[in-house]
Amino acid sequence: MENQKIFRSRISVLLVVFTLAMFLLAGINVFQQESYRVFYGLGSTLLLVIFLFSGVRYIISGEKLYIKLRFIYFESKEIKDIASIKRSYNPLSSPASSLKRLKIRFKTKTLFMLISPVREAAFIEELKAINPNIEVHIPETTGKWRFWDWDF
Repeated sequence: MENQKIFRSRISVLLVVFTLAMFLLAGINVFQQESYRVFYGLGSTLLLVIFLFSGVRYIISGEKLYIKLRFIYFESKEIKDIASIKRSYNPLSSPASSLKRLKIRFKTKTLFMLISPVREAAFIEELKAINPNIEVHIPETTGKWRFWDWDF
């Protein structure tokens, strides 16, 4: 793929804290049981979560949008088929490491994708350069107490 733009996924502080809290609660139980197999299982699960959180990329190449997790390409969609982009905080399972997401709806009304690129404005500009008919509805609401927006 030549001439590609790569955008990494946001990583939500809220999701990281929630995941670490779950591992901490499970770890307390593991330390009480003193089972090394469970401890190693917990450690490998934690490494898997870190691997998944930090590896999501969105790639715009040619007229396609690719979703990639480290070395695995999950999905590709035609950018010309995108109808609209809206803000979403939907916690559905998706290739997004954040709750602050973009809901990309395609011309087929039942098909949509939830993603969370770090540089949203640049990402949307790249999509609109390929398909200027994309409707964008993203409110500019910010605030330091909007904890669902805390990302890195």
